[in-house]
Amino acid sequence: MKLYRFTLSALLASAGALVAHAQTPAIPAHGIAPAQENSSVQAAAASSRADAYFDYTMGHIFEQQYENTSKAEYASLAIDFYKRAYALDPKSPVIGERLAEMYWKAQRTRDAVAEAQEILKRHPNDVPTRRLLARIYLRSLGDLSAGVGQSEVAGKAIEQYKEIYRLDPSDTESALWLTRLYRLRNEHDQAEAVLRGILKDDPENEQAVEQLTQLLLDEGKSAEAVALLEGMNSRTPSAALLDLLGDAYTQTKDLPKAEQAYRKAVDLDPSELSHLRGLGQTLMTEEKFSDALTVYQKLADLMPDDADNYLRIARIYRELHQLDRAEESLLKARQYAPGSLEVMYNEAMLYQAQGRYDDAITVLSDAISGVKGQSAVLPSRRRSLAILYQELGQLYKERQNYQAAIFTFNELGHLGDEEDRRARLLVMDTYRSAKDLPKALQAGKEALAKYPNDPGIRSSQALLLGENAQTDEAVKMLRVQLAKSEADRDTYLNIAQVYERARRYKEAEEAAHAAEVLPGPPRNNEMVWFILGAIYERQKFFDRAEDQFKKALAVNPKNASVLNYYGYMLGDLGQRLDEAADLVQRALKEEPYNGAYLDSMGWIYYKQNKLSDAEATLHQAVERDGHDPTIHSHLGDVYAKLGRNELAAAEWEKSLSEWRHALPADVENDKIAEVEKKLGQTKHRIAQKSSVQEAKPQ
Repeated sequence: MKLYRFTLSALLASAGALVAHAQTPAIPAHGIAPAQENSSVQAAAASSRADAYFDYTMGHIFEQQYENTSKAEYASLAIDFYKRAYALDPKSPVIGERLAEMYWKAQRTRDAVAEAQEILKRHPNDVPTRRLLARIYLRSLGDLSAGVGQSEVAGKAIEQYKEIYRLDPSDTESALWLTRLYRLRNEHDQAEAVLRGILKDDPENEQAVEQLTQLLLDEGKSAEAVALLEGMNSRTPSAALLDLLGDAYTQTKDLPKAEQAYRKAVDLDPSELSHLRGLGQTLMTEEKFSDALTVYQKLADLMPDDADNYLRIARIYRELHQLDRAEESLLKARQYAPGSLEVMYNEAMLYQAQGRYDDAITVLSDAISGVKGQSAVLPSRRRSLAILYQELGQLYKERQNYQAAIFTFNELGHLGDEEDRRARLLVMDTYRSAKDLPKALQAGKEALAKYPNDPGIRSSQALLLGENAQTDEAVKMLRVQLAKSEADRDTYLNIAQVYERARRYKEAEEAAHAAEVLPGPPRNNEMVWFILGAIYERQKFFDRAEDQFKKALAVNPKNASVLNYYGYMLGDLGQRLDEAADLVQRALKEEPYNGAYLDSMGWIYYKQNKLSDAEATLHQAVERDGHDPTIHSHLGDVYAKLGRNELAAAEWEKSLSEWRHALPADVENDKIAEVEKKLGQTKHRIAQKSSVQEAKPQ
């Protein structure tokens, strides 16, 4: 709660001005002297106000003395003077608030409450006393942690404000405090009733509109909030209400209108930085990164010691793939917020984007050690550890350090039930990435035993069954989850993937089309079109596959998976190789260190007869994913074309070794046969060459 504070000089000046005003006779505009009785009443009122401000000033002086010395006598004097001032001017919220705070500072809250309650016993309709008592409860409320104590004190404050509002319906300030307290206790219906009552009598009350809007947004009634704010701003535009309108549009996912509202708020009140922050966040969500960068650079200029602005700038540079500048901004953020968990997390994300995985792992490990050293009662500790463990485990998985990943995810699971569910899903996926299907299925079985109705675990286990060639069992498990809801799209897509992995393409296509016809905006079908494209490509219906990939890229031109698959398909066919290269390069722009994308690029270079580029790129792919049989096969082809048969044979042998460890659904017998044929022919040529060399005379 903001408390009014005045300097001593300002208070003395105010008191002096009031005394001077009290001593100056009022002269009417028409020049006729007022009646003697009116003159006496006015003089008495002016004298009373002057006395009140004198007592208020003295109270403030003794309050400062108490703050400087901690002597109890100064606290008592301050309270006495404030009480006298409040008795002379009981409608003054400033005096009442200072008195309430002084009671709190002197640790005499009980005395204050008891005194006010005694007065109310004698005079239950004494509104000023109820206001004072309510303020005392509010002041106490700020020093209680959330829980039973806070709720109890809030209830006592509510009792007072309800009575104040009943006794004095014109006291909208008390009514607004009443609604804030209702919201604190999640009594939203009561809060809404009071706010609508205020607006019925005063439709232009901006504070009431602001509170009602926030209440509606909290309840997810964003359409009502938008209508209320649009109406208010059409009559009397307000920067604060336009900012809230931006929030409401954001909740309805109408980002262009949100951006417009925030821009208007900035134009009306450029000094309020929250409007700029709202605009910057909206521009980032709209992926208008250059515009967002301009906003956050302006914020950084206005608040050069605010680390959050540099974090946002770093993220924008990361999105723009300007990683050096992102690192510079993170260094500034670290300078202004040393030891910040958020800064460390963003550092790790940047290192990951730069391919510096070991550095990222070190930063996250240090962050975890720091958080674990915090008090276990801090509510943020568990949440922070959950985020860090999950990200660290994913990094270990990317580095193919599967044992470390499993250990880290298990640590995540120890934090609580919600984290345990997530950890079990991550462990299942890690075993799958390690191609240890028996352990993945066992982990899924154990997860289902503990969380039998969890849709995520059921879906993941079904997909694992599909990988294990248990197609019908997997589909049966998934179909049980169909519930004529938005979640059905994901379920149908999972069914399509199970059928596609089993090479039952007709059924896979039917499931994907079932997802496609569900209601929703086109972007919801981005994954549908990607999967349909893959289904058609597998059947060598390349034109139909291309149509699906184009539809997916129309709604999201940056979809790296689609860009890579589409480009690889064209490259593998040897068609439109420049276009294929451009598609895969766009995918690599989004994920520069993705092993599969590097393999696609290397293979296209091979098709273009750019053998040096092909070799270098495929070496990078092997470094990222040394267990992919296709990458080794492609590198072998490059070596063979370069005439380096021994190296080619070695890569093809690695390819066959990796095929032997592949998941059942990944096995492609035609490709294995092709590698075996090339390896056999190459070994024969190597043997012939060796025989010829041995037969030559020394």
